[in-house]
Amino acid sequence: MQIIEALNWRYDTKRMNGNKIPTEKLDCILEAIRLAPSAMGLQPYTIIVIENIELMKKIQPIANLQQEITEASVLLVFASWNKITPERINEHLKRISLVRDMNENSLKLTREKMEMLLNNTVEENFIWSAKQAYLALGIGMTAAALEKVDTTPIDHFNNADLDEVLQLKERGLRSILLLSLGYRDTAKDLTIANKKVRREREKLFITLQSTIGFNATNINNKGSITL
Repeated sequence: MQIIEALNWRYDTKRMNGNKIPTEKLDCILEAIRLAPSAMGLQPYTIIVIENIELMKKIQPIANLQQEITEASVLLVFASWNKITPERINEHLKRISLVRDMNENSLKLTREKMEMLLNNTVEENFIWSAKQAYLALGIGMTAAALEKVDTTPIDHFNNADLDEVLQLKERGLRSILLLSLGYRDTAKDLTIANKKVRREREKLFITLQSTIGFNATNINNKGSITL
C-alpha cells in the first residue's frame, strides 16, 4: 500500500518553496527514470537536468511564466530524438551486446524489429518517441512521490523557443515536456487542500470475463460493465 499512499499524497503542486532536494533523493528519482519501461529498451529521448536558477529564469517566460519553474529545486526537460537513425539503433544494439554478453550477430531479429522504425516518417517516430518519454515521466513522478518530493509536469510551453535556449536541435533533440521537482509551499499554494478527484473504479475499468462483446445492455446503473 506504500505506493497508493504516495500517490494519494502527490498532487499537482502550484507553488514550491525553493528548498533543495537531497542528492540521494534526486539520484533515486533519476535512476527510476533511467529504469523506466521503453519499447525495445530504446529510450528514444534524453533528459536535461537543470539546477541553475538563472537558466530556470530564462525558461520561465517560455512556459507562460509558471512559478513552479523558478521555485523548483530541479527542472527536468524531457527531449525526444528528432529522428531515429541507423546510428542510434546500432548504438543500442551494441549496448545490449555488451550488457548481456551477446554476439551482435545473435541480435538479428532484434535489429530487424528496430529497423522497422526506419520505414516510418520522421514525425511518426517523433510521436512514438514522445509516448516513450511520457512513460518515463510517470515513473519519475511516482518515484518522487515515494521520496516525498513534489512534482509539477508541464507540457504547455513554446517548444521551439526552449529548443533554441537549450540548443537541442544541435543535439538531435526536440523538447516534449518539463517536470519541476521540489517541495510544496504550504503557505502560498492555494490548491494544497483540494481533494484528489478521479473517476470511480467502476467507471474507469472494464473487466471482461468472457469472449463476448458488450453493448449498452451490459452497462449497469452505476456505469460499470460486466461480462
